[in-house]
Amino acid sequence: MTTAPPGPRTAEDDAELAEFGYRPELKRTLGNFHTFAAGISYISILTGTFQLFYFGYASGGPAYWWSWPLVFGGQFMVALCFAELAARYPVAGSIYNWSKKVGNPHVGWLAGWMMLLASVVSIAAVALAYQLTLPQISSFFQFVGDGTGKYDVATNAVLLAAVLILFTTVVNAFGVKLMARINTAGVFLELIATVVLIVLFAVNVVRGPEVVTETAGTGTGQPYGYLGAFLVASLASAYVMYGFDTAASLGEESLDPSRNAPRAIIRAIVASFVLGGLVLLLALMSVSSLRGDKLSTDGLQYIVLDVLGPTAGKAMLWCVLIAVTVCALAVHTAAVRLAFAMARDNNLPGSARLAKVSPKFGTPILPTVIIGVLALGILLVNIRQPQIFTVVTSIGIIMIYIAYLLVTAPMLVARLRGKWQPAEGKFSLGRWGLPVNIVAVLWGGFMTLNLIWPRAAVYNAAAPYHWYLRWGAVLFVGVIAVGGFAYYWFVQRHRTGVLAEHAAVAPPESAEPKEVTH
Repeated sequence: MTTAPPGPRTAEDDAELAEFGYRPELKRTLGNFHTFAAGISYISILTGTFQLFYFGYASGGPAYWWSWPLVFGGQFMVALCFAELAARYPVAGSIYNWSKKVGNPHVGWLAGWMMLLASVVSIAAVALAYQLTLPQISSFFQFVGDGTGKYDVATNAVLLAAVLILFTTVVNAFGVKLMARINTAGVFLELIATVVLIVLFAVNVVRGPEVVTETAGTGTGQPYGYLGAFLVASLASAYVMYGFDTAASLGEESLDPSRNAPRAIIRAIVASFVLGGLVLLLALMSVSSLRGDKLSTDGLQYIVLDVLGPTAGKAMLWCVLIAVTVCALAVHTAAVRLAFAMARDNNLPGSARLAKVSPKFGTPILPTVIIGVLALGILLVNIRQPQIFTVVTSIGIIMIYIAYLLVTAPMLVARLRGKWQPAEGKFSLGRWGLPVNIVAVLWGGFMTLNLIWPRAAVYNAAAPYHWYLRWGAVLFVGVIAVGGFAYYWFVQRHRTGVLAEHAAVAPPESAEPKEVTH
């Protein structure tokens, strides 16, 4: 097995891994910026803001901007809890292993299962963002029809997304080093492009920041007035600020992960909040007019072309395309590490094959390919679904919020029972741990209900109207959670335990490998 060059730091990192019962198999090649880049590329400021601005604006008007700091506040509490966990448990498959450690193996499996399926859905959702950008650059990229047919946009979106998923599958199969190089370069370009975009918007403002108090009449007809409209619009912000745990999911491929990962998690979400918030605010302040349908259909892409003109605007949209690419790459990478972590514990069907690490590339190739194929399958199922963007995106976000809750809730229980001990000498919330954890759990529960609520505006906004479309998220998530856990309870849990070929070498006095059920 190929490993990282030996050294004091690597040896210490591997010793921490051995405490969890695993032997080092993945290559430790990622430094501080690599882990930060992994977290921020999953969040991806330009991908999220450009993909769902149209939905947020159409649902809540300019005042939907306030959902950005609201979502940040709640997710920052979650990120602080995750930073503590990353310092304490620097292992692959962050969500799965954290839930298993602070809760129990059963809760851990459900958290890992929900996060794994959510990641597959998220790959498809992120890849769909190509459709929102490429045809805006050139009509050449509208390969299906001219974009005016009932299914032209949705079908073309699937075609473009499939190309991106094939790319992320190949790159991830060739190892973490290639992925890290592409990801780091993409993140560096995305950060520069975001700052440039903020400056260009700022020098072209035509109205003041009071624009974020305008609701554009979106509360009319809502059962709770503008509050109802705002809660729907908040989906646009909720979609962006998650995935910061990716920095920790690469813990077994990072140098000094127990110190670097917590910093990377916090820096990623704070940088995304500041830069993304400025992009959204200044876009609203600089667009020539707040009237018309373009803001509710073409979103930020329209604003960029309107404010910057066709030449500079299209150059910026190419940067958005790069951001979407590295975002999809990061989501795919995190999903592979999660699948590897669960398979190593014999917690998935065919675990021995799924957990096999390629001696040549130093990465689990089989889960890389399977995850790519499943993401393509999700696209094909929705190929003639005009509401493909919001439906697929919403389902992915709901499952991730549930997975996060399956970490923060057991962590809160452990705190209340006095069983939680942060890593000594590393990141710790200290006396703020309990209130932060309480807010994180309350926030996660509130947003899960808000996102899964069967609103027609989200899940069945256009004809044909069917009850199963409106309740699609509840049904899909319910089947995944209940069906998956039933399989685990009656079949997989009886096999659970670290596979011998992945177990740490036991001390001479111990004859048995460490199992996850202990």
